[in-house]
Amino acid sequence: MTPDSRVYAYSAVLMGSPILLKLFEHNESLASGVFRLIKLQENTFTVNRPHSDIMAINHAAGRDPVTVSTPVFELIRRAKDISCLPDSSFNFTIGPLVKRWKIGFSGHSIPAAQDLQTLLALTNPQDVILDEQTRSVFLQRAGMEIDLGAIAKGYIADVVRDYLREQQVENALINLGGNVQTLGAGAEGAWAIGLKKPFSSPDALIGVINVAGKSVVTSGIYERYFELDGHCYHHILDPKTGYPLDNELLSVTIISEDSIDGDIWTTLLYGMGVEKSLAYLKQIPHIEAVFVTRDGQIILSSQRQFTFSPLDDSYRLTVY
Repeated sequence: MTPDSRVYAYSAVLMGSPILLKLFEHNESLASGVFRLIKLQENTFTVNRPHSDIMAINHAAGRDPVTVSTPVFELIRRAKDISCLPDSSFNFTIGPLVKRWKIGFSGHSIPAAQDLQTLLALTNPQDVILDEQTRSVFLQRAGMEIDLGAIAKGYIADVVRDYLREQQVENALINLGGNVQTLGAGAEGAWAIGLKKPFSSPDALIGVINVAGKSVVTSGIYERYFELDGHCYHHILDPKTGYPLDNELLSVTIISEDSIDGDIWTTLLYGMGVEKSLAYLKQIPHIEAVFVTRDGQIILSSQRQFTFSPLDDSYRLTVY
């Protein structure tokens, strides 16, 4: 590719987010195929469709197991495995708590402690019973709900990447409202992905992450939150307490091969905090992280799969 190669951008609103596809050819048929694929996946994995497998499972909670399609079963199994890790901050059964807080969806008050305790009893991932032979899912307690929202975007981004590869596309970018998956290196030798400045205007950046053929996923407390009595209550909940996670982090970005890993690890590392995460990542070379902290630091776990270009002098940059 040459620096003056033209990029064609296609957009749609799906999964409640603006979706952006960048190609190096004008190909509306291919773009339509990508958006149809995303829509199909959305209908399969969402909790917001009355006839989806996930809704059927939730409606049958405490009553009956529900047989689901192979992709849904496999993604639920992956989500359960991650949720059952020791001290995991990832919990795909946290839906009742998310609904009670309503952060980002008109929720501006703190639920009663007793309410949260009652709902916590419905968020044990071990209470999700999977039957390999019948491909069925059973929620043992009435009132339980599973939600694949914390993992589905990454999965869908990888499905789109694989589809584009099948169509012989060498360079492309798909942005599923925060989950960015890339093919190739773009026109400039790398795709430039902006790192947002927390609690600032949408186009304010503190740096640029440059990648080729990698996924970039960011999760931050500034995405959905409300303030009350000088305290910020954000959407990243602690599955142990039912309250928003409270540590030194404003955002975590994961650079990885697969976008589903980005979804998983942003949540896991958010719960660990910086120090524990850095130690943990030394054993996992295919996962890299960028941490933005409350005290104005940008901390890179390493730079094996990306380079970082800072844009805001008010942040201190550290590379491990």
